Amino acid sequence: MRSVRLLLTGLLALTLLAGCAPAATVTVPSATPGYLGAELTTPYQLPDMSLNDQTGNAFNLRTGSKAPVLIFFFGYTNCPDICLGTLTDLASATNRLPEDVRSRLQVVFVTVDPQRDTPPVLAKYLSRIDPGFIGLTGSQETIEQVAASMGVAVEGIEQRADGGYDVTHSAQVVGFDAHRRGVLVWTQGTPIGTYRADFERLVRQQG
Repeated sequence: MRSVRLLLTGLLALTLLAGCAPAATVTVPSATPGYLGAELTTPYQLPDMSLNDQTGNAFNLRTGSKAPVLIFFFGYTNCPDICLGTLTDLASATNRLPEDVRSRLQVVFVTVDPQRDTPPVLAKYLSRIDPGFIGLTGSQETIEQVAASMGVAVEGIEQRADGGYDVTHSAQVVGFDAHRRGVLVWTQGTPIGTYRADFERLVRQQG
């Protein structure tokens, strides 16, 4: 099982629940002063790569959105609980932000199940959660490369007894600043109020 080490004073090992499948273990830092989530001393670098959005158009991860703050979450539409719950919490948090803050933040949902999550499927799914969210899909190889660049483990398919399958993945949310550096991580189960407070702080720090 892959694990990703995010270095910060006072490392805290936590198990992140995988999207609708057995848990993937990822090591993340503890919360630091100023933010309620975990601030990274070695930020992720958002790769200059493209996936397809829910309209079927190419979306470059670095330049596709003009918002100074990007919030990434990986999951899939057939996930019965964790993915939907996290996206709903993100929608609730962003909808509670002042408009001047909300307009400078973009939530991006990347599927880990591109076989089923086509652009039309993503469009329908996100329209029920928050039509302002961007949904991305592409080849499995590209998605896994993007996920790895953000410390997200995509561990593959687990067959179910009913003939269906789940996709095992870690469930952290990653926040990127205006320089497209991944500077904050929130674990599965983060309260809506924590997201809201950290989102506003991160946006306002971009100037």
